[in-house]
Amino acid sequence: MLIETLGAARDMGRMNAILGVLIRHGFGDSVRRLGLADRLESAGHALKWEHAADLARLEPAVQLRLAIEELGPTFVKLGQILAGRADLFGPEYIAEFEKLHSHVPAVPLDTLRPQLREDLGGEPEDVFERFDAEPLAAASIAQVHRAQLHDGTEVIVKIRRPGIGQTIEADLRLLARLAAVAEAELPNLKPYRPQQLVRELDRSLKRELDLASECRSAERIAANLRELPWIVVPRVHWAYTKERVNVQDFVGGVPGNQLAQLDAEGFDRNLLARRGARAVLKMIVEDGFFHADPHPGNVFYLEGNRIAFIDFGMVGRLSARRREELLQLLLGLVERNPQTVADVLLDWTGDEHGVNLSQLETEIETFVDQYHGSPLAELNLGQMLADVTAILREHHLGLPSDMALLIKAFITLEGMGRGLDPAFHMTTEALPMLRQVVRARYRPKALANRAWQTLRRTLAVAEQLPHDVSRLLRNARRGRVHVGIELAHLKRVGDQIDRAANRLTMALVIAALIIGSSIVMTVKGGPTLFGLPAFGFIGFASAFVGGLWLVRAIWRSSKGRDLGDGE
Repeated sequence: MLIETLGAARDMGRMNAILGVLIRHGFGDSVRRLGLADRLESAGHALKWEHAADLARLEPAVQLRLAIEELGPTFVKLGQILAGRADLFGPEYIAEFEKLHSHVPAVPLDTLRPQLREDLGGEPEDVFERFDAEPLAAASIAQVHRAQLHDGTEVIVKIRRPGIGQTIEADLRLLARLAAVAEAELPNLKPYRPQQLVRELDRSLKRELDLASECRSAERIAANLRELPWIVVPRVHWAYTKERVNVQDFVGGVPGNQLAQLDAEGFDRNLLARRGARAVLKMIVEDGFFHADPHPGNVFYLEGNRIAFIDFGMVGRLSARRREELLQLLLGLVERNPQTVADVLLDWTGDEHGVNLSQLETEIETFVDQYHGSPLAELNLGQMLADVTAILREHHLGLPSDMALLIKAFITLEGMGRGLDPAFHMTTEALPMLRQVVRARYRPKALANRAWQTLRRTLAVAEQLPHDVSRLLRNARRGRVHVGIELAHLKRVGDQIDRAANRLTMALVIAALIIGSSIVMTVKGGPTLFGLPAFGFIGFASAFVGGLWLVRAIWRSSKGRDLGDGE
């Protein structure tokens, strides 16, 4: 039944390919523990092990990364998401997942033409003044070509790979089923929350497949950063932009990974680091909408010490409540307040079953307290966040997905800042903004606005109250109101009281039999049994049998409690 559970016949070919790749890369034991290998072999799909000796020499993290690369775009995207989950995976796995940003072979232009004609309304050479057949870059979901509009504007044309949507949808279906089976069959995977990760992947991929959605995100961030003139976000040309293609201004400059070129062209690296930090902190702390993948490949440095961000396929969103919690966490780290950090993290992770929260809180407080008295300039905020997530990982606690994404972006940002300027310290850039935002929250206008919002919600509840009470009473008259009270162990306690009452009753009966039989024994006359008064003998015998039952019941109850304590 397991193969039928894992998917319809239309997905079985892809399932066989996935399992074959996993086995070739050293995960055959997991496949067999899921109960899949034997069924596939019986169906005639032989599992090849000829490369097992070579793969056995590789570290598990490397094997997993190679398997992900071979499995294609859906799994590459999953690996990129996992690269931001330092709360779930150790540094050796994170380092391998981060390598999944590598390029993939481009699709020939002739393969793209039918889709481009449909989306652009004509041949690309006719729609644009110039269209380069050779792509600038190719990734797992789309590839980029350079072109020129008829007005002379240099642009890039981002084109989704043909058929990628159907492939990803099939992979997501299979991953969802595999994640459910994995959580049921492999308890060791539960701390990694396979089903939650697949749901996160599903949301991320569906947003990234819509290239017009990426442009909407870019315009939203550009509007938020309008007050920072040194930040450049490519302009979108909506006349050519659709779900499968988008057109944006071409950004020329020094790529973020070509730092040596900055000195040759006279850039101020310290200024670039501070400006980049200011922009990303504003996106995260003030706006709650941020570029979630600010690695060097998505950053360009332009003349005038300006910074351009590109590729907004992966963005993060933070609610007002999350931003407030983030402020408290960052201030707690910067100001070395361990109790604040512990409170925020425990709220994020929740009261997970089986976790010693007291020990976790003590470890967090000890970690933060070690920085007490250290100069502000010596604090590495990114490393502190990484260390805190490592503590959570040791306790098998995962962060909410939005916070894990944010912390990953934060750590990447500080790494880029230090690459630009080794003397760069995120804490010195973050602390003034954090304090400014906190002060702004407690200005009279902000307090009055929050009070007004609270009053509006209260009045709305009060307005609805008569209707709710009326509906409650109407349901009560119709017998539709059910009150359920659940007290932990109440039934077990009742059973114990019932058993104790039964034993006490039996003990009283036995005592009565003994006393009554003793009195009967002193009475002369009447029937005898074995030379003794018959009724007295029967009473003593009944008391003896009842006493044995009572001793046996008490012994069994005591043994049951001992076993329960041992468990």
